[in-house]
Amino acid sequence: MSQGSGIAKFTFDIDRDIHYRMVVDSLGTTFAALSDPTRRAMIERLSRGPASVHGLTKPFALSQQMISKHIAYLVRARIVIKTKRGRESICTLRPEAIKTISDWAISYRQFWEESFEKLDAVVTQMKKAEVRHDKRHGE
Repeated sequence: MSQGSGIAKFTFDIDRDIHYRMVVDSLGTTFAALSDPTRRAMIERLSRGPASVHGLTKPFALSQQMISKHIAYLVRARIVIKTKRGRESICTLRPEAIKTISDWAISYRQFWEESFEKLDAVVTQMKKAEVRHDKRHGE
């Protein structure tokens, strides 16, 4: 198609939109993956090193199918990498995914700490003004 056609521009806009949504949604997908206690326990186990799918199944009273769904969710969220080693599937934690959440949380922590410091200063000023008001009016 020629560059002047609306189709070429439309395709470009879709590609840009898809990329943007993938970047923005990746944090949401990661949080959703971390929202489940079974998946968090799997991540805890994988933080000590790679494990087979069978090894991840042992501590849970869940079917192999449910465990596979949890692992698939972690893989989709890009928290875990699943590779084949012979007949066995090995899961490995991707610490970069957790770091992304940590970086995001730290930025908000700084924002809230600064906001609370400002609020504390306003409350302190209000209390001082109240004390001055009470002294002036003999209360």
